[in-house]
Amino acid sequence: MSTLKEKKVVLGSYTAGSGLKAALAMKPNEVIQQLIDSGLRGRGGAGFPTGLKWRFAANQKDPVKSVICNADEGEPGTFKDRVLLIDHIEKVLDGMAIAAYAIGAKEGYIYLRGEYTHMISALEAQMEKYNKKKLPFEFRLSLRMGAGAYVCGEEFALIESMNGNRGEPRNKPPFPVQKGYLEKPTLVNNVETYATVSHILVKGADWFAGLGTDKSKGTKIFSISGDVERPGVYEFEMGVKLSEILEFAGAKDTKSVQVGGFSGINVAKDQFDRPVAFGELPPGGSIIVFNKDRDMLKVLKNMLEFFEEESCGQCTPCREGTYQLLKGINMIERGEKSVKYFKELVTLCEVMKDSAKCGLGQSVPNPFLSIVENFKDEILYK
Repeated sequence: MSTLKEKKVVLGSYTAGSGLKAALAMKPNEVIQQLIDSGLRGRGGAGFPTGLKWRFAANQKDPVKSVICNADEGEPGTFKDRVLLIDHIEKVLDGMAIAAYAIGAKEGYIYLRGEYTHMISALEAQMEKYNKKKLPFEFRLSLRMGAGAYVCGEEFALIESMNGNRGEPRNKPPFPVQKGYLEKPTLVNNVETYATVSHILVKGADWFAGLGTDKSKGTKIFSISGDVERPGVYEFEMGVKLSEILEFAGAKDTKSVQVGGFSGINVAKDQFDRPVAFGELPPGGSIIVFNKDRDMLKVLKNMLEFFEEESCGQCTPCREGTYQLLKGINMIERGEKSVKYFKELVTLCEVMKDSAKCGLGQSVPNPFLSIVENFKDEILYK
């Protein structure tokens, strides 16, 4: 085992209410400046600067605003937010209340993944308990359930679902902070983001900015699964090498790693020393490990079957592109190996990345291109 240690920051000890108490000792704009100074970027995958998003929301003149916690944890291989909601709910709720105070919102919603029905009773009890607190500002929490649609992890599809419509992405602009839930300014952040905010308000921006790298401040929570001896939820500083994470989780004879979930990229053994951070290997939160016995063609087929099922069908590049990519892999599996057709699939991937409406269609090519690049001989020339 190396000298690498987990950084128990967000997963560490926290006194309920302490983050909100620290926030209330500041003016709303000072709270937002703390987040800007901390360098915190959204922990849902996109990595947009959290403080800037909050400032955009705060600057909206409409007096009716809301904050939403995106708990639609549908990315395969990801289960960190479930742990936060079960074992660290006080941090999440405090983070939402801090956001409401900072931007001037009166309503807060947790949008929970449709498959997490077993968590409803406990969450509602915690939220009702929070609603009974005497806060110096008006704020009420409610729970909203998804219906099992992966695409509703995208913030506008989530908002459309909450509005009672089909869960589909919208064109941007306007952005949610301008026109979101009920067509009012809406702040949407990930579960881990809100939990991290609570710690930052207690310990300060400089403390958080002192962790991680220059471009990726702080720590990140990862769901680690697959061919490892110790699967689970881990927290490391941003910039940690993938090889160190694998060693910590007890990975042996590793062939490749899917970093960032199905929508992330596949990393071969010669890239294991790369850091996990924004601008490097994507710190989306899911790390799936495959050992030397795994058939990468079957792995890729499994991913494409998932994407084809979960595409909302709204835009042609994603609706037709996912189908054609899966069709191509099925042809290869049957022995119909046309190099020309395969090159056309690669071109299709580039088209999807440039023209799909939301992150689902734009990210489907990621595993296809990276797995094929890493294991072309295995896939094409069995």
